[in-house]
Amino acid sequence: MTVGVEILDSGVVGAVVDESGRVTARAASEVGSDVARAVGAALERLSSASKGSSSLGIAASGMNPSATSRMIESLTSRRTRAFRKAVVGCGTAAAVAESWIGAAAGVDSVVYFGVETHAMAGVIRDGRAVIGAHGLEPAVGWLALNPVEREDYRKSGCLDAEVAAAGIVRRLIWRIKAGDRSRVQDAVGGDLTAITYDLVVEAARGKDGVAVSVMRDTAKYLGMAAANLVIISDPAMLVLGGIMASASDQLLEPIIWELGRRLPGLMMDALTIRTATLGSDAVVIGAARYAGFVNATES
Repeated sequence: MTVGVEILDSGVVGAVVDESGRVTARAASEVGSDVARAVGAALERLSSASKGSSSLGIAASGMNPSATSRMIESLTSRRTRAFRKAVVGCGTAAAVAESWIGAAAGVDSVVYFGVETHAMAGVIRDGRAVIGAHGLEPAVGWLALNPVEREDYRKSGCLDAEVAAAGIVRRLIWRIKAGDRSRVQDAVGGDLTAITYDLVVEAARGKDGVAVSVMRDTAKYLGMAAANLVIISDPAMLVLGGIMASASDQLLEPIIWELGRRLPGLMMDALTIRTATLGSDAVVIGAARYAGFVNATES
């Protein structure tokens, strides 16, 4: 067994993963102001289930790997000191998991692209995770897809600002403020600050014109970003995760259409496209798998 941990904006999720990729135990804790303490708290909650585990994989999005490693080394409990630790990006962890037991099981050339709170991506080549010269994974959230510079692009990147959950909500609110009428307004009693991504998707499924338009614009950005990833990496398979899997009824067809517009014909014809199958467990499973592999290689 191996332990995987995902560091999110709002909290930490930990899981014990067995040799087949099955999650046998989970624990969560709130981040607050001390990420290291939150990681330690999640691990303590897993202490009974993780007995016999020696490897710990930490997946963090948007954090400098060396800074993350220093943070992890600050964990001082006897239990956490016993782990051999490895740090990996969330997109790479998801790519590892999906190519191990998920949508791309058995495929040794994979690009994973997922979006939820943030956009993330990972690349598998020859069956191994591709890590950059500085220990970083593809910073897909920073893909520059809109030539009009906006202030929020400088904070989180163009793609992230447009297609992550907060960006989808923001674009719907802009449409409402511009005079368009959406049933989402009724769902929140006119309080635009109460609008959530889930409400936008629900409205789009209910054929709300404004929500459908926002989701189509989202799919356009996602398709452009996916095309850029495929053009650079030339994978055998593209795995689409996060909202592209959970809202595939709204996003998948227009994303594939956009890919067909953006990719060379031969590349598009040769590409297999799948939606991710591991859901929210992908990152912790991949982090655990990555740590086990790294530590076995170093032994």
